[in-house]
Amino acid sequence: MKLLIVHNDYGKYSGEEAVVDKMAAMFAEHGHDVVFYRTTTAEARENWRGKIRGFFSGIYSPAGVKGMREALRREKPDVVNIHNLYPFISPAALFECKKAGVPVVMTVHNFRLICPTGLFMRDGKPCETCLEKGAEWSCIKYNCEHSMLKSVGYTLRNVYARRTEAYKKNVDRFACITDFQRRKLIEAGYDADKITVIPNFVQASQQYTPVAGHYVAYVGRLSREKGIDLILEVARRHPDIPFRFAGELRDRHLFGDIPANCTFTGYLSGEALGDFYRDASFFVMASRWYEGFPMTILETAAWGKPTVAPDHGGFTEIIGRGDRAIGRLFAPHDVDDLERNVVALWNDTRTVAALGQKAFDKLRAEYDASVIYGKWEDLINRMIM
Repeated sequence: MKLLIVHNDYGKYSGEEAVVDKMAAMFAEHGHDVVFYRTTTAEARENWRGKIRGFFSGIYSPAGVKGMREALRREKPDVVNIHNLYPFISPAALFECKKAGVPVVMTVHNFRLICPTGLFMRDGKPCETCLEKGAEWSCIKYNCEHSMLKSVGYTLRNVYARRTEAYKKNVDRFACITDFQRRKLIEAGYDADKITVIPNFVQASQQYTPVAGHYVAYVGRLSREKGIDLILEVARRHPDIPFRFAGELRDRHLFGDIPANCTFTGYLSGEALGDFYRDASFFVMASRWYEGFPMTILETAAWGKPTVAPDHGGFTEIIGRGDRAIGRLFAPHDVDDLERNVVALWNDTRTVAALGQKAFDKLRAEYDASVIYGKWEDLINRMIM
């Protein structure tokens, strides 16, 4: 089978790019021919000319349509796998797949099919106004991108996609990464029969060596929508508990004084990141928005570490409840409830170890690369038969 993967890179390497690359490697490892039609937003971020080009291309990109047409003619794929089309490919390119008679499966990483920003978030809290109203104009009304140029551009490209039904007419299957995401697409009018759930994945080892950690950890972008201020507040209240943060620190001025018991390591990768996972007691995520499928939960599970996360969006189904839980859920935005869960786990190493084992077992059973490849293989075989 020949698979054409289509993706507009975001400019800075992100979790979505990592998933794209892992998917390509997974299919290649199983003997499939993987080719790309790939563009990047990197240069567009640097000047006004690039930003204006991105504004119009997101709505309709002649270059993106032409690029898709040429890729289809050149590669003659059996299936097209769509990831991100904005801004330099655009949903208009999907019509070329229909003309060529090539089936399309779209990996849905976020909520951009419904919400112009893709986040379902406004003023630091989840927002589903565009879903509830069936239109995107609220993104302009509330200036959700904190830049009127971007808010207008993001809105217009969603309006174009909705009115032309670019996705609904040309995508044969939508592969959501959580059931929560699947339900939102159905609420937005997408055909339930075209939607399946195929989560993100990691290559899990056969076993792990339990290590009692000595700090509470966070990995990821250090920004307000990730709820870093909530974690820092818990740290302020408990100076006896060490916290460590791995990632790029943004908006430092929004967080006030950093508590003395907090250490920022900067961005980590490779062996250094592995050591960071191994030496942590457990991990905390406090995102204000639903997120898509946080890879950090899987990466920490691979080391037998549980996660404390907000009880909303995909977090709820990944972490779970009761005897099947692989961590702890707290009331979103509630720093007191976050504090209770963090302190309880810090003082109960036995529960941390038990949850960590459950996290590893769930990873092996549901999110290992071999399991997820089986789901993709079954879906694509049904599409091309």
